[in-house]
Amino acid sequence: MHMHDWNNYREQLVAGVGCFGKLNPDTVKGYVTLSGAGQKAGHLDDKTRELIALAVAISLRCDGCIAVHTATARKFSATKDELAEALGVAVDAFDAAGEVQANA
Repeated sequence: MHMHDWNNYREQLVAGVGCFGKLNPDTVKGYVTLSGAGQKAGHLDDKTRELIALAVAISLRCDGCIAVHTATARKFSATKDELAEALGVAVDAFDAAGEVQANA
């Protein structure tokens, strides 16, 4: 079985975003502004924010988002157990949404 090199993938993604930023700097500035606005509330610490972002990324099935938010959560000292719990929350939330839609 061949394992994907997620660190290389994340580096390529970040480089691609940088190139896009040169082509359309206002869009990237808008994203950075929006992201920063949520952090200013200060009710959640950085690790918790990243674990939530990771769970959302998993639910959205965004490989690039998963790679970036996993690395960032680790940077903020998230443990493997915390990452696994975030994965469990994402799977549970995604499954629950499916159950609701199936019974609607």
